Amino acid sequence: MSATAFFYLLLSLWVQDAAAAGLGLTRSDFPREFVFGSGTSAYQYEGAVAEDGRSPSNWDTFTHAGQMSDRSTGDVAADGYHKYMEDVKLMSETGLEAYRFSISWSRLIPNGRGAVNPKGLQYYNNLIDELVNHGIQVHITLHHIDLPQILEDEYGGWLSPRIVEDFTAYADVCFKEFGDRVASWTTMNEPNIGALASYDVAIFPPGRCSDPFGVTKCTSGDSGVEPYIAAHNTLLAHASVVSLYRKKYQAMQKGVVGISIYSFWSYPLTHSTVDLEATRRCIDFYFGWILDPLVFGDYPQVMKKNVGSRLPPFTEVQSELIKGSLDFIGINHYYSLYVNDRPLETGVRDYKADMSVSLRGSRIDPHHLVRAPQQMFQVIPKGCSFSWGT
Repeated sequence: MSATAFFYLLLSLWVQDAAAAGLGLTRSDFPREFVFGSGTSAYQYEGAVAEDGRSPSNWDTFTHAGQMSDRSTGDVAADGYHKYMEDVKLMSETGLEAYRFSISWSRLIPNGRGAVNPKGLQYYNNLIDELVNHGIQVHITLHHIDLPQILEDEYGGWLSPRIVEDFTAYADVCFKEFGDRVASWTTMNEPNIGALASYDVAIFPPGRCSDPFGVTKCTSGDSGVEPYIAAHNTLLAHASVVSLYRKKYQAMQKGVVGISIYSFWSYPLTHSTVDLEATRRCIDFYFGWILDPLVFGDYPQVMKKNVGSRLPPFTEVQSELIKGSLDFIGINHYYSLYVNDRPLETGVRDYKADMSVSLRGSRIDPHHLVRAPQQMFQVIPKGCSFSWGT
């Protein structure tokens, strides 16, 4: 299997459901190169947010301000900082072959740049060694929407082009210290939904939005501009990191580097021409927003048309750097939705209004889904297959 054809798929729930249904699937029913694994993100797993030199992340600030609907925080989470050895043992006993986890930038480099925290470095080295000793492949995500708060305060995090240099320097430390034992690197996890959730509807940190688009009333932000700026800087940072890895580390370490996107499949609500066009537009906005620059060097034409001057342009040099900057595409697939056309509004618009579609949980659902609970979404296995292009 070539690197560009490699998809990192977390299908444990599907496999459990299949087994429960009596399908009798075993490991031998899957290709040898197919990998079964599990995954976590640092803030949702590690806990120990104030231990051993870790500095606050944007998630600490966001959750401690009571922004989660259940008022939860990641202060303890799954306590993976202390229980990683037990967890790796459980992975091995379960028969998992790979584990993807993210690194807390705040734990490894507390000031966002400069000095490496020796305790943070030791933790990740210990975790990686434990995985290797149990024969489990190591897959690392560099950024899972988890940014040192100090960089948010200093220059606005992903809204500033300064993030590119700092993120590249952080990645350089990770490649240097861990790369000899890492099978694959994911630069960013779900940047398409991250930019939307962080800078349009404000359900992720830093919780920026503008009326009337946020889930709650925001004190700062611009939902019509900032999601596009943040995604643009994310793509530039991704390309910079991939270039660094390929030039400095890949030949020696033999790993691959790519990106993971948030995925759902889009079905047209009706067979009308406008709904078919709306479905293509939805795919361009959600997936082409990230993947088109990585493959072709520029944003989809429909985004440039609908968003206009609010969509930052790539320079010729940037376009060449971004194009082809991936060895694999990770797809985190969740559900399928129905799409129908919605007229392009003439007033102030955000990302969702720019897309000019309505998303529905089912064909009979009369409501446009903006903040629908996940139980309203349909799990359609064929939609997952369509997302892979098979």
